[in-house]
Amino acid sequence: MSMSEQKGFIGAITPFNRLNENNLEELCESLDIIYLTKGETILKSGEKPEYLYFIIKGVVQEIHQDETVSVYEQNQYFDPKSLVENNIKHDFVVIEEVICYTLPREVFLTIMYKNETLESFFFQSISKKLNSSMEHEQSKELVNFMIARVKDAYLQKPLILDANTTIFDAVNTLKDNRGSSLLVQGKDELGIVTDTDFREKIVLNRMSFDEPISKLATFGIKTVDANDFLFNAQIKMTKYGIKRLIAVEGDNIVGVLDLISLTSFFASHTYSVMMEVDNTTTVEELKAASEKFVNVIRTFYAKGVKVRYISKVISQLNDKLFAKLYDLLAPEELKKQAALIIMGSEGRGEQILRTDQDNALIISDNCTVPKAEIEKFSYDFTEHLVDMGYPRCDGNIMVSNPFWRKTTAEFEKTLCNWIESTREEDLINLAIFYDALCVAGDKYLLIRLKEHLSKTASSSKVFFTFFAKPVLNFATPLGMFSNFVVDKSKHKDELDIKKGGIFPIVHGIRALSLEKSVNKTNTVDRIKDLNDIGVIDREFAGELIESLTFLLYLRLKFRLEKIDSLQKVDNYINPDKLNMLEKDLLKDSFKIVNKLKKFITYHFDLDRLN
Repeated sequence: MSMSEQKGFIGAITPFNRLNENNLEELCESLDIIYLTKGETILKSGEKPEYLYFIIKGVVQEIHQDETVSVYEQNQYFDPKSLVENNIKHDFVVIEEVICYTLPREVFLTIMYKNETLESFFFQSISKKLNSSMEHEQSKELVNFMIARVKDAYLQKPLILDANTTIFDAVNTLKDNRGSSLLVQGKDELGIVTDTDFREKIVLNRMSFDEPISKLATFGIKTVDANDFLFNAQIKMTKYGIKRLIAVEGDNIVGVLDLISLTSFFASHTYSVMMEVDNTTTVEELKAASEKFVNVIRTFYAKGVKVRYISKVISQLNDKLFAKLYDLLAPEELKKQAALIIMGSEGRGEQILRTDQDNALIISDNCTVPKAEIEKFSYDFTEHLVDMGYPRCDGNIMVSNPFWRKTTAEFEKTLCNWIESTREEDLINLAIFYDALCVAGDKYLLIRLKEHLSKTASSSKVFFTFFAKPVLNFATPLGMFSNFVVDKSKHKDELDIKKGGIFPIVHGIRALSLEKSVNKTNTVDRIKDLNDIGVIDREFAGELIESLTFLLYLRLKFRLEKIDSLQKVDNYINPDKLNMLEKDLLKDSFKIVNKLKKFITYHFDLDRLN
C-alpha cells in the first residue's frame, strides 16, 4: 500500500484517528506487512512482544487456558496491552489466513508517550474506556437552537379581561388559572398586568380592590409571531428592555412568552416543560405538555449527556405528570388514603422513551372511599395515560387491574405468597414491586410494605436463589469467538440488548440489593451502595455502571432512529450499524455482563437449581 493508503487505513481506527498528522505519518513510515497461514501462533503466552498488529484481512483468535477471550478481524489491532507491559499473557492464533501491518514496539511506545490521548486510552480499564467513549460523545455538535420557534417554548395561556374588570376579580382569575400575568383589552390596544404589578402598585398606591384593572395595566405591549424564530423574540426583549411578549398567530393571541421561559428553553427545555406540567389545570393541557418530553430527550442526547442523567430528568417529568394526573382525577378523600406507585424501569428512574405502564394503587386498610369511585378513577387514569402515549402493560400491571389495586393488608398477603413461591411469574411480580416508587399520595403505605417485604424475604433460606435465577434466563449475545450472536428471523441481524445485557445487570443488582436490604431503587445507586458495604469491589462497580450506561445509550440511540423512521420502538439494535469503537465497547460490556452472571451464580449458588 502507498503512504496515503496506510494513513487512510490506520487513521480510521480508534484511537489512532486522534493522532496529529506528524505522528500518524511517523507511525506509517515504520509499518511492515506480513502474511500468516491458518493455525499459526502469532503471539505466545509468556514471551516478549515485538509488534502491534493491524489486521488488513483475516481473523485472529485470542486464547487463555483453552478458552476464547476475544476474536480480532479486519480493521482491528492486537495486542497493545502486551506491548505496554512487555509481557504476552494470552496466545494469539490465526483461524483464517491473515494479512496485517506490524508496528515495532519501540515506535508504538514512543508515539503513545508523545500523545496524551493515546497514552490515557491504552492505560484505561474497561470502565474508564467506556466512560471515555461516552465523554467523547459530548463533543458532538450541539442542537442548533437558532431554528427553534416561539411556539416551541413554554407559552402561558392568554388570560384576557375587560378593562373594567375589578382588581379583586382579576386577582381571583389569576389565582384560579395559576398564571403570572393578565392581558387587559383596552379600546384599541392590549395591556398587561403582571403579578409584580399586583404586589407593588396596589400597595404603594393604596388602591381599592374595586378599582378597574385597567389602572394597573401597561399598554402598548409588543407582540411576536408564534412561528418566528425564538432568537428574534430574545432580540426584541433585549431591544425594548421588556420581559414579556404576546405570541400571535394571525389575529389570534396564542400565549405569553416570558423571559424565564425563553432563557430556560435555550438552557435545556426542562424548566419550561416542568413549568408547563405544573401549571396544567386539565387533562388536555397535561397531554399537550407531555408531548414535549421527547424534545427534552433529543436535546440532552444531542449534547452528549449520559443516558443515566437523561433518565433522571425524564423520570422527574414523568413523576410530575403521574402526580398531576392523579391530582386531577382522584377523589379528594382517596388522595389522603392511598399511594400511587410506579414500578419497573419507571420506579428505578431508568425509563427514557415511553414503554408500557407499570403502576399500582396501595389503599389504606381504613379507606372510606366507595369501591365504585376507586374503580372509576383507576380506569380513567389508565385510559388517559394510554391517550398520552403510555401503552397498556402486556402483563396488565396497571391500576385498572384489581390485582394491582389492593389494600395494605391484601398487598402484605400477596408479597408473602410471592416470596414463598418458586413460580417465575410470581418472582417477576415481586421484582417489579421491589422497584416501586411512590409518586402521589401517602408514601408511608409503600415504605411499610417494603419493610415487610425485606423482613419476610430475609427469613427464607431458599428465596434468594430462586429470585436471582432469572439472571441466567437469556444468553449473552456474544459467541465463542467474541462475535455478536444476532437474530436470523424476525429481527434479522439484530440482537435484543435488553435481554442480552441490560436485564442481567438490573436484575443481578436487584437480587443483591434485596438480600442486603438496600433501599435505593435506581440500579446505579444500588451498585454504589453495594460497593460501600463491600459486596462488590470498586473496580467491578465502575465496570458495571459504565457498561449499563453504554448499553442504555445504544438502546436510546436505536430507539430514536426508529422513531424518526416511523418503525416500532423495541429493544433490538443492529451491531453492523455501530462504528468500530462502539462494537469493541459493546463486546466489553457483554464481557462485564458475563462476569456478573458468574458472580451471581456463585453468590446465590444457582448451580444447585440445575
